[in-house]
Amino acid sequence: MFFQDGLTGSAWGDWALYTASPLRAFENELGVQDPVGFWDPAGFTSDGNVENFQRRRQTELKHGRVSMLATMGYITPEITGKLPGYLSPSMGIKFADVPNGLAAISKVPSAGWAQILAYGAFCELSQDQSPGTAASQGDFGFKVLTSSDPAEKQKKLSAELANGRLAMMAIIGMFFQDGLTGSAWGDWALYTASPLRAFENELGVQDPVGFWDPAGFTSDGNVENFQRRRQTELKHGRVSMLATMGYITPEITGKLPGYLSPSMGIKFADVPNGLAAISKVPSAGWAQILAYGAFCELSQDQSPGTAASQGDFGFKVLTSSDPAEKQKKLSAELANGRLAMMAIIGMFFQDGL
Repeated sequence: MFFQDGLTGSAWGDWALYTASPLRAFENELGVQDPVGFWDPAGFTSDGNVENFQRRRQTELKHGRVSMLATMGYITPEITGKLPGYLSPSMGIKFADVPNGLAAISKVPSAGWAQILAYGAFCELSQDQSPGTAASQGDFGFKVLTSSDPAEKQKKLSAELANGRLAMMAIIGMFFQDGLTGSAWGDWALYTASPLRAFENELGVQDPVGFWDPAGFTSDGNVENFQRRRQTELKHGRVSMLATMGYITPEITGKLPGYLSPSMGIKFADVPNGLAAISKVPSAGWAQILAYGAFCELSQDQSPGTAASQGDFGFKVLTSSDPAEKQKKLSAELANGRLAMMAIIGMFFQDGL
């Protein structure tokens, strides 16, 4: 919300207000799809350079196509089984002898790898892929996605890009699961040595993701560090839920009547929503906000092992005499806090934009 408000002057991040964006050079390109629109969080296109955009699009298309083939290569043998006969008659290697996934790398003979590399080189070198050519836009004469209707052709090419993006995420996920568990499907039960098992029954471990720590913060299995991060996550989630509601509520219900600061003549109605409010709140108001935050932090012992360190400050709105119901409510609070952290950052971004 802060980011959106700062960039566009609106708490809701109205893209139409940000007319100076260099990204507008690419907002009608293939792959710009609802509900995200043109999405470039890393800022690769922030310079508006068309040549660089086209080179990256060419690379994205290739990676997406390779990833779609790789993903199907993982899935198909699991569903249909292996081909009959021999992969290498001279070496006595049957297709049935080659496992799925990463374990296959060591089983494929050198001649097989040479064939794979030769085919890749043929695809790369058999046509001119310099800027402006049909091949540079992914058209190698294989017309399965074409159509005589321009709108239908655009739809198919957009779908190919979207499916390629999904496949890039999918194949990386499969590699990760396969490397971690030895199974192309990432059977968690096979990875008995994982230090993450120390935390797989903690609050916030929810289906369908389970225990999710892509950054590997808990890979050392250190319980003390986990509890400190959980305490921080809970605080950030609660603050973000309040902040998100603080953005939304005035837009729906309107401002409070009367004065925010009678001495300075500032009415609640004078304070805009979002980031623009920062400059309107008087110093005494900021002092009150900081004083309340300090009170919440310092009024109770939050050292490891205390109730406060686990987020229990005696405000029992989420409690229950039924342990299962209490667990459900506390898990919901964590999940809602995580969503609110994403939401408030998105609102800042839109507001700033």
